[in-house]
Amino acid sequence: MKIGSFNLQSDGTFIIAELSANHGGKIEIAKETIKAAKEIGANAIKLQTYTADTITLDCDKDDFVIKGGTLWDEQKLYNLYQEAHLPWEWHKELFLYAREIGIDIFSSPFDKTAVDFLEQFNPSAYKIASFEITDYELIRYAASKGKPMIISTGVATIGEIQDALDICRGEGNNEIVLLKCTSAYPAALEDANLKTIANLAETFGVASGFSDHTLGVTAPVVAVTLGAKVIEKHFILDKSIGGADAEFSLDKKEFAQMIQAVRDTERLLGRVSYEMSPKKLKAREFSRSLYISKDIIKGELFTPDNIRSVRPGYGLHPKYLNEILGKKATQDIPFATPLKWEHIQ
Repeated sequence: MKIGSFNLQSDGTFIIAELSANHGGKIEIAKETIKAAKEIGANAIKLQTYTADTITLDCDKDDFVIKGGTLWDEQKLYNLYQEAHLPWEWHKELFLYAREIGIDIFSSPFDKTAVDFLEQFNPSAYKIASFEITDYELIRYAASKGKPMIISTGVATIGEIQDALDICRGEGNNEIVLLKCTSAYPAALEDANLKTIANLAETFGVASGFSDHTLGVTAPVVAVTLGAKVIEKHFILDKSIGGADAEFSLDKKEFAQMIQAVRDTERLLGRVSYEMSPKKLKAREFSRSLYISKDIIKGELFTPDNIRSVRPGYGLHPKYLNEILGKKATQDIPFATPLKWEHIQ
């Protein structure tokens, strides 16, 4: 499966820098963030495409006021989204800029009008946010465009995950990545349950990954060891910009550390291999082998007193020790000589 030119099977982990609300209301900050993401080695920058009116109602009723111990308690949903949204008139310039500097770019649409709007830019994928996984018509419409679908599962039941997959497949779209996600901002480590990453792939027969809202860089590294093909994390140029998502976003230095840690992890994981590489063969010089531990004269019997298993590894394999004991020497053999078959009668 490919997202843009990136092959999830052969190119490693696809790392997405989530711009989200981290633009400070200025397109130049958004562009500088995209540039920074490219410089530190992210594979893609992801936008969010909505307005306050496409995502909620402008209403003061209790249902529309945030509560429950979040970063945004007591704010109206409408006001939060009005502040946080990325202006639609910026999209063209941001898509052009990202492609000009060579970083992939796509977005999370939050309704059908956003999909229609984004189609003009031919994004490499569509990302369905956790809270939109119950919007089956949005999933259906986005999937119908034939682009890879990246779907966060943060608040979904297992049945809803299956429904989302069935909807995509019903539209002839089998290019799907499911992301393990904990929809808390920030998310506690004990709520991450990263073992689910491998289970998503096994249970649903798709690529899986991790949309991370924990603090720090540990969780993405662990996720890669558990099979994550995609890592998504909020990225901010500088936390002094502030905004709705700043508290749980990584700045440029932190995000660069995360990318380096992920790439180091990929190298550490490597592949399943039992081959005797040149490096391994060289290292065997320091393993044990059979050596003459006392001067031996021709015809003398080999005994535990005159041959031993010691380092280095230039003599016969220690597994032959019992086979050799009691046999005669074919020649005089001085102390500290590596034992060879030609020494044995």
